[in-house]
Amino acid sequence: MEYTNKDLETWGHIIESKAEESGLDFYPQEFEIISYKDMIAYEAYVGMPSRYPHWSFGKAYDRSESLYKYNLTGLPYEMVINSNPCLAYLMKDNTLLLQILTMAHVYGHNDFFKNNRLFKEGTNASYAIEMFKNHADMIREYVNDPSIGYEEVEKILNTAHAIRFQTVRTVGLKKTEEECKDDIIAFIINHGTLEEWQKNVLNVVRNETLYFIPQIETKIMNEGWASYWHYKILNQLNLTASLYVEFIKRHNDVIAPTMGSINPYYVGFKMFENLEKKYGIDKIFEVRMLERDESFIRRYLTEELCYELNLFEYGKRGDDYVVREIPDGDGWLKIRNTLCNLCGMNLIPNIVVDSISKKDTALVLNHIYEGRELNSSYMEATLKYLYELWGYPVRLNTKLKDESVQVCCNENKKISYITLR
Repeated sequence: MEYTNKDLETWGHIIESKAEESGLDFYPQEFEIISYKDMIAYEAYVGMPSRYPHWSFGKAYDRSESLYKYNLTGLPYEMVINSNPCLAYLMKDNTLLLQILTMAHVYGHNDFFKNNRLFKEGTNASYAIEMFKNHADMIREYVNDPSIGYEEVEKILNTAHAIRFQTVRTVGLKKTEEECKDDIIAFIINHGTLEEWQKNVLNVVRNETLYFIPQIETKIMNEGWASYWHYKILNQLNLTASLYVEFIKRHNDVIAPTMGSINPYYVGFKMFENLEKKYGIDKIFEVRMLERDESFIRRYLTEELCYELNLFEYGKRGDDYVVREIPDGDGWLKIRNTLCNLCGMNLIPNIVVDSISKKDTALVLNHIYEGRELNSSYMEATLKYLYELWGYPVRLNTKLKDESVQVCCNENKKISYITLR
């Protein structure tokens, strides 16, 4: 069906009114219509109109473009930024119904950004786009500075990217310098021997990471909330028969379960739907405000929902993958706990600072071991980056094959392993 920008404006006003009538509380909403190539670029830059230059963004762009070109993946229907005003992108090649559904979906995200406590405590939506632009301008100034240059900036960015998620995991928690041992970048800034521009580059990556952590911590809730509301809102619209049929198909595509992995749209949608049936509409607004994925799943993923969602746990046995748990007896509790352990920041190894060695100024780190070993190749590469940043040996205490070991990166970035007794 052909449509114009005026048609989109009209539908946008209708959807906004329905969102307000439904009780959603959101920032002013802006939509930008872009091409599929623009969408690939924005996807590489995580939606931001401006980011600092780094090869990883180009790599992400090339990968997405290649997968899309050979029809190995689709593109997101929309992309929405946690900002005030809230900015969202619509692909101009989408059908009219898909644009309508996407706009309703965006208002769900917008409400979530404005009201969920992790975003309220951990981000400043009014300053978000300006922050990313200022960071990009700063990095480009260093790149263009003859006394610094791109290669030196890239070295710092590479290291910062390797350790950027080793930061404060409790959103909104303020700590003193002495309490920052679970924030490796902040610790190196405070106790290392870096030049001022190097500290500034590290702070850029650290602050942008802190901006994204609420999104990592609420992926299931956020997508489930947006899917729940696009479904509710579109069912209130006076859609023609052809648009309604496409709506049902598109919605089912969005929340379709995936074999061997978790579709956050599906799990979140079903959990919010179940909460409203059991406790009423006020409850889901309360949950949307207070929870993150781990607490959301631990509190509200019931045995009945485990069966309905057909959740099970599988693992490796020899060269094969086999089912370990099904939602039978206490199996559903083990499945729920596994999901909690594999969502949000729990997916990322937790490394903290232990001390600075008085003997050789080595930076000693501890891996908070929770039954999952570190990937050796990533671990060794990261230690080499850290050595370059710290300027002295770096030692990591961890477990490999149930043995306590210390992995050392010494002079010339040589890696060695010492078994601890």
